[in-house]
Amino acid sequence: MIEVEVKVRADHSKIRPVLMEMGASKIGVEEQSDVYFAAPYRDFAKTDEALRIRSLGGQAVLTYKGPKLDKVSKTRVEIETPVDGAAAAKIFHSLGFLEAGAVRKKREIFRAGEITVCLDKVEGLGEFLEVEIDVEYEKSLDSSRAQLFKFLSHFGLSEKDSIRTSYLEMVLEKRN
Repeated sequence: MIEVEVKVRADHSKIRPVLMEMGASKIGVEEQSDVYFAAPYRDFAKTDEALRIRSLGGQAVLTYKGPKLDKVSKTRVEIETPVDGAAAAKIFHSLGFLEAGAVRKKREIFRAGEITVCLDKVEGLGEFLEVEIDVEYEKSLDSSRAQLFKFLSHFGLSEKDSIRTSYLEMVLEKRN
């Protein structure tokens, strides 16, 4: 699956009313805790990949994110599977993987047609808006990305507001 995603900084108090006017459906609220891992045999920061265990609601999901596929969004291949978070972390540590950092956030999730809308309040970083569409084929990337930027225009946001830096990179940058 390819996740076509655009992230921007946004004041949630200004975004929510517009979402409601548009008829977006609120899916729910999640408290997410992400632990990212560094491989002993390659530098994910250089290869633009990520490996994480996300814990939410007593469940855990292992996610691999491939390199970004364009210069304006966070579009990338994403592979996820449910795991026992503690066991998966032990396996990674046993194989020499180190914890690269952690990101904690509260995420409100909405659905607007085929677009998933996430209002993220990230610990230590502030408020963000993420919009995404999952596609199966690369030929859909340009049209899906254009659809996301058109959606963002309802909030007075455009391609120039797009942030390609991951939350982990922001957290690590702020820490250093």
